[in-house]
Amino acid sequence: MGYRFTDLTTACQDDWRAYIEHDFVRQLGNATLPEASFRHYLKQDYLFLIHFARAYALAAYKSPTLADLRQAHEGLKAIVDVELGLHVGFCQEWGISEQELEELPEARATLAYTRYVLDTGNRGDLLDLHVALAPCLVGYGEIANWLNDQPSTLRGSQNPYDAWIAMYEGEEFQAAMQTELEWLNARLADVTPARFAELSKIFRDATRLEIDFWQMGLELIDEDLTH
Repeated sequence: MGYRFTDLTTACQDDWRAYIEHDFVRQLGNATLPEASFRHYLKQDYLFLIHFARAYALAAYKSPTLADLRQAHEGLKAIVDVELGLHVGFCQEWGISEQELEELPEARATLAYTRYVLDTGNRGDLLDLHVALAPCLVGYGEIANWLNDQPSTLRGSQNPYDAWIAMYEGEEFQAAMQTELEWLNARLADVTPARFAELSKIFRDATRLEIDFWQMGLELIDEDLTH
């Protein structure tokens, strides 16, 4: 019997729970997250999306089959043509202009995670890259579902962050998450124990860097390399 994505989360269970149930996430769910923290996260997430698009371009280069190439193309197209525009609009609702986004310096947590993903993809194969991206694509969907299971989570007009939860619990994102899980499960099923150990390390490192991304927002850490 081969491996599955759940084996990756089990292999770094403590880090995965610390990411999914981070204080940033809890406070977002119960509407106690400071608005300044959310704005800071939103701005850095814009920069992350740009590098996420670059990662899909790298995935296209790394694709061994036409099906993989088409998947990478669709991911890149969705981010560049749809998601970035939606994110800019969402930021504007929070008082963040497009010009401000374009002039943003990258926080160290943004640099660390995005460059880790790209470096992992450059050094490894397509599966390495997908595993490095999984804490974001799969994790955000799981976070939305986890929040909906918490009695402390407020929805609707009671919570200024309700639209964020709705985005990741929505049918489109959940379907994308399931498609990614199916892709990962199909490829993990064939890996050896030694290869799985390598992939587990990538997944653990990427999850820890996602934790740092939440912490950056919570603590308003905005240090960049020019400081």
